[in-house]
Order: sequence, then C-alpha cells, then structure tokens
Amino acid sequence: MRHVPQVRRPAVAGAALAVAGALLLTGCGGDGPAAASDPVKDIRAKLPKAQRSAGVLRIGMDVNLEPVEFRGQDGKPAGLDPELAAALGRILDVRIEIVDTPFDKLLPNLQGKQFDVAMSAISDIRQRREGLDENGKQVNPGVDFVDYFIAGASIVVPKGNPKGIKTLDDLCGKTISLQQGTTQDDIATRQVAVCARTGRQLTVHRFDSDAKALAEIASGAAAAGVNDFPVAAYAAKTTDGGNRFELTGAQSTSNPYGIAVRKTDTDLRDTLSKAVDQLIRSGEYDKILGKWNVSAGAAQNAVVNGGI
Repeated sequence: MRHVPQVRRPAVAGAALAVAGALLLTGCGGDGPAAASDPVKDIRAKLPKAQRSAGVLRIGMDVNLEPVEFRGQDGKPAGLDPELAAALGRILDVRIEIVDTPFDKLLPNLQGKQFDVAMSAISDIRQRREGLDENGKQVNPGVDFVDYFIAGASIVVPKGNPKGIKTLDDLCGKTISLQQGTTQDDIATRQVAVCARTGRQLTVHRFDSDAKALAEIASGAAAAGVNDFPVAAYAAKTTDGGNRFELTGAQSTSNPYGIAVRKTDTDLRDTLSKAVDQLIRSGEYDKILGKWNVSAGAAQNAVVNGGI
C-alpha cells in the first residue's frame, strides 16, 4: 500500500569538540562530567499526558493481512505491525491496546477519536495526509504519518501465470481482485482509465479483506490481484506450500507504511517518531523485520509525512 528520504541512521561522533584553552578554569573545584542523558527516559517524558496517565496507547489495526497483521493460533494479533507496536509500547512504557477495525474505517475512526493512532500497513500518501477524496476534494482534516517501513505494490497471479501477466497494462481486459480502500485500490482505479482508452475493460472486484481477494484469484474468478509486496510474497510462499500463487513483474509505487496520527496531536506524533528512531537504533527493529522476512523494506529512520 506505500519514497522516504534515505537518511542515515545516526552515528556516534568519534571526536570530542575542541574547547578553547583546553580547560575551563574556575575558582572552585570542578564537578564531574554531567550524567549522560537516557534517551528512552527522555522519550517517555515527552509522551502526552493523556496516554501517559492512562498507561495505554490504543491502536486501530485491521488484523487481517498476513504477515503484517493477523490473528495467531491463540487468537491474538500477530505479525509485523503488532510486534513493532509492542516494542514501541515498551519504549514508551505503556500498554498497547489493538482495536480491530476494517481497513477502510481506520482513518475515519481515528478522526472520530475511537483510538489514539492507526497502524495497519497504511501507505503514507498525499491524499490521506490532506484528507482528499478520489476527485481531489477535501473531505476530512487529513492525518500526519510517522513512516516506519517501505513497501511497493506487486501483482499476484496463480502459480504458473497462465495468463502471462507481467505489467499493469497486461491486466486490461481481465478481472482482478483486491482489498478495498487500499493504495492498490487507487492503483487499480487509475488503471481502469488506462485500459478504457485501449478498448479493453479492466474489471475490479473489491473485498473487505485481503484473504477474500486472494481466494477469488485461487478460484479462477480473477486473473490476478494487486497487493503490498510483503503480503503478496508471504501468500506466494505459504499458500498450499507455495504451489498456489506467484508474483509477476516489478514492484510499483514504493511508499512508506506510516503510523497515522490526527493532525492536532503533534506531540504524540513527534514522540512516536523519536520512539521509532530509538527502536531502529536498538537493533530490535531489524530483528522483528528479519523474523517476518521483510528486511528489504527496512527504513533507516523515522520520517514524518515522507510519502509521495
């Protein structure tokens, strides 16, 4: 669903700053060096009072998108986003409460203050930041994003690619399936107009879950689907032992996943940005991405509103 500025992770300076005269002389004995600042403690101190007092950060998430977020065998949220969210909760010293919400309701419900933030493989794109509809008209206040992962869109086809699909233009004249309200939905909408100019209609079937969209491809009712690379790659690798789907063509429209925050909650946004940076510096971020085989999408640092 998801280019962020590629900023290097902070490096520790190796040389001390030069001080004029080398020594600062005073009339009394000098104190020892100031105690080093604790970055985690500093981040926690900046967490807004509402979340700090409650001891909880409520996160809207559509728990239905393997491997990014889904329910494990114990019924609890599992995957990339729940694990990153839990790690951020440890940094912030708050409990993470996940509010399972359909994807197309995440941003409206965030605006309605049903949770503090939304984190669910949400692509940081201008339309969402500015609250625009498909015609470019502003329909809501928009949101800010704290970008934490990069993912392009991939085309999913049945194993063996019987229709020989390689590009978006190859979808013209065919039926595709996808999850509604996603960046892939936007890509498909634009491609419908492209295909119309060729006289070969593209039919798009939209579902309320990615699983339903993939099931239609598996049944043969759709020739292909368009999905986030991590999700598409996971489906190709795991469904029926890797014998049901494959990816075709190159990824398109690489954009970051972002944690969505109401534009009025700038303190929370900035604190989350610092927490993501701390998570990356700690090395735990890389471990979580590695566990879910999505290290190729690692961000070098948090960026606020870095999408295209």
